[in-house]
Amino acid sequence: MSLKKIGEQRYRGQIGRYFEDFEIGDVYEHRPGRTLTDADNILFSLITMNYHPMHCDAAYAEKSEFGKLIVNSGLTLAIVLGMSVPEVSGKAIANLGWKDIKLVAPVFAGDTIYAESEVLAKRASQSRPGQGIVTVRTIGKKADGTVFMSFERSVLIQMREGNIDEAADY
Repeated sequence: MSLKKIGEQRYRGQIGRYFEDFEIGDVYEHRPGRTLTDADNILFSLITMNYHPMHCDAAYAEKSEFGKLIVNSGLTLAIVLGMSVPEVSGKAIANLGWKDIKLVAPVFAGDTIYAESEVLAKRASQSRPGQGIVTVRTIGKKADGTVFMSFERSVLIQMREGNIDEAADY
């Protein structure tokens, strides 16, 4: 989070980056990380009605090749996406889409996960003046460096001039 000076010894927290701040090839390491718990996994799984026994029945999961519950991939996707918001989409108008979501390793309760995003492309919007499209590849890594997930995401980002933050005195 950055700070914007709004008066003498007064600052306002700001989230995100304007379109002009993105450079192709830049990599953002998202912090803090998040240590996942059994409670996170079971609650998310039951709230989303994904009550597959590998997520919420330890006796069942014990008989699997993993020998224990695996964290719901919907939860890990949501957390990794959320970790990227301050640097990638904090000034977004809208997410335009995700593609190539890959789940390449299991995540377990007790794992601490981190994320990083690389800017792949950017261009001014042809139909929306004052906005641009930024595409990033985000990866999720465990604390030991194991990559467990990746995806690409395109986001419609406001430009510095005439942005919503100014209009909302944000």
